[in-house]
Amino acid sequence: MDLLSGLGDLGFTEYEAKIYLALLRENPTNGYQLSKKTGVPRSMVYEALGRLHARGAVLKSGAERSTIYRPLPPEELLDRYDRQHQQLISGLRDNLLSLYDSNNEESLWTISGREASFAYASKMIANSKNEVYLVLDDTALEQLRSEIISAGERGNKIGVLLTGTDELNCGQVSYHPPAESELQGLDNMVVVVVDGKECLIADMNHEMTTTVTSSRNLVLITRQFVWMELFAQRINERVNPDLLDQLEENDRKILQSFSR
Repeated sequence: MDLLSGLGDLGFTEYEAKIYLALLRENPTNGYQLSKKTGVPRSMVYEALGRLHARGAVLKSGAERSTIYRPLPPEELLDRYDRQHQQLISGLRDNLLSLYDSNNEESLWTISGREASFAYASKMIANSKNEVYLVLDDTALEQLRSEIISAGERGNKIGVLLTGTDELNCGQVSYHPPAESELQGLDNMVVVVVDGKECLIADMNHEMTTTVTSSRNLVLITRQFVWMELFAQRINERVNPDLLDQLEENDRKILQSFSR
């Protein structure tokens, strides 16, 4: 990890970060020695030390001409930033939610990028109250596995159609025939339907383009698609071999392919 960049993300300037890292390696020391070790001009060293001291990131001792410095221990520094960050997030959450008026019943919303898409899907599953229906490949299953299991443990009905080969011991799990998955374009799709109220459909090709909607009709159609696939799997498990022989060849192949 680039420590200069990491400290920069916490709000340190480049000079402040260099000085703090130098103090971690050797302390106590004075501004003159810090300037020599870091390459920061002496005039800027004392200015940066003043800011660090004001923020409590360094401690100082002695008179003006003989002042020496030592760093606040990293654990204490990071704990402080962690507390401040949590307080900031908590305050923002309360205040932003009070401003937020969600009225997106019939709209289609897009999300760009894998990280943001999976984060939204995880949040949907985490907020589920009654049921979760999903279509997942192995990559998506690995990303969402813990949230799915937690949703099941909370009493949600779970139905999962897997297009890969990985396993999930939660709710009703069915495996979509690989040939059919490729034919229908499901092998790179992620579908999440929660409580019959919101659905997410993602194409994992390229940069992962995701659509989210609370449109009642679209959610119903998406939920029904997953439900029917799971229903077909349950029926297939009970089909008599003699009945299979009576079906048209293409239909028979499809039903036979449901067996993993």
